[in-house]
Amino acid sequence: MTTYGRKHDRAVESREALLDLLNLLLECERAGARGVGELSRSANPEHRPLLSAVARDEARYCAMLTGHIRRLGGRATRRTGAFYGKLMGTDGFAARIGLLDRGQGWVVRKLEDSLPRIDDAALRADLREMIEVHQRNIASCNAIAPDAGGKKGGD
Repeated sequence: MTTYGRKHDRAVESREALLDLLNLLLECERAGARGVGELSRSANPEHRPLLSAVARDEARYCAMLTGHIRRLGGRATRRTGAFYGKLMGTDGFAARIGLLDRGQGWVVRKLEDSLPRIDDAALRADLREMIEVHQRNIASCNAIAPDAGGKKGGD
């Protein structure tokens, strides 16, 4: 097997596999951006700045992933991942924050698993940053989850 650029026993086998991975991540980030944006509007005022910042991070990674997909000659998906529906279908603000954290944790694990098989230096650097920001956002959201009661009717 070869990675996109070198040999490795757990390789991203082809450019197509790499593009599939990036599009999957794009769907996830789009779902997060949309869901967290809506979540921030139903949050208590003291939690809105944090949630708005998380939504901006998600949107920024949508743009980053789209740029890499195009640079690599692929077509960026326009789909929003199923996570959005799950997040909006979850009752209660704290439960939504918990689901958001689990979703961001899934992205971190997916990236950590895939990163060693990606040889593209620019993409690797951006994905490493994405891991760090997601980890920071998980910690920040965990800190507000116990007292993050949203507006009645907004959940």
